[in-house]
Amino acid sequence: MSSTPVRKPRRKAEQRAESLEQLLDAAEDLFSRNGLHGVTIKDIADKVGVHKSLIHYYFTDKQEVFDKVMARRAPITVGRRMEALDAYEAQVQGRPTVEGALRAFLDTDLDTYSTGGDGWRHFGALSAQINNTPAWGAEVMDRLYDPVVLRLIALLKQALPDCAEEDIFWGYHFVTGALTLTLARTGRIDHLSGGLCRSDDFEAIKARMAAFMAHGFIGICQSRAAERRSAADDA
Repeated sequence: MSSTPVRKPRRKAEQRAESLEQLLDAAEDLFSRNGLHGVTIKDIADKVGVHKSLIHYYFTDKQEVFDKVMARRAPITVGRRMEALDAYEAQVQGRPTVEGALRAFLDTDLDTYSTGGDGWRHFGALSAQINNTPAWGAEVMDRLYDPVVLRLIALLKQALPDCAEEDIFWGYHFVTGALTLTLARTGRIDHLSGGLCRSDDFEAIKARMAAFMAHGFIGICQSRAAERRSAADDA
């Protein structure tokens, strides 16, 4: 006769970790929809169904909650993209192409956000908000993402040795705008296209974004180089 196994009581550390994850999940969801300043400690507590004193047990204030939310996932996406860029450079033996470098950077990130569940989708929308917040967003993005962005820039410089450096940085400026708009999943393209395109169709985006951006980099670099040659000839 079989007996029902007795479940061991969870350790306090496990209970604490589970509670902390629930609070961070709730905060991440709220921040992604309402922004940092549109969320209160009480809002987070209400979403989880606890008293706000529990939030203060784990965190000093709302800013610390926000910082912990960012610290939970940002290093993961940075690490994955770093690995993808390193692997790509090794594969091409130091002879990258613009589209290849962009695919390592963009496709890896799109895969992370599209397959990671609701938490990653909320984090993507939150990151999009931060990247478009003038007052303090740039500082957060600089601190968390500069290393992987500069790694991509270095590969693009190798792929476009004759391109003016400022044009490569402008090109990245346009890339990050398209990426964060994609992560925001606003639904605007759904409306504009009458349902032909969907802002949450990450496979369709992957099939187009890197190639589209690569043509933009190459086109602007070539046209700007032609302008400089023409100016030099006229001087």
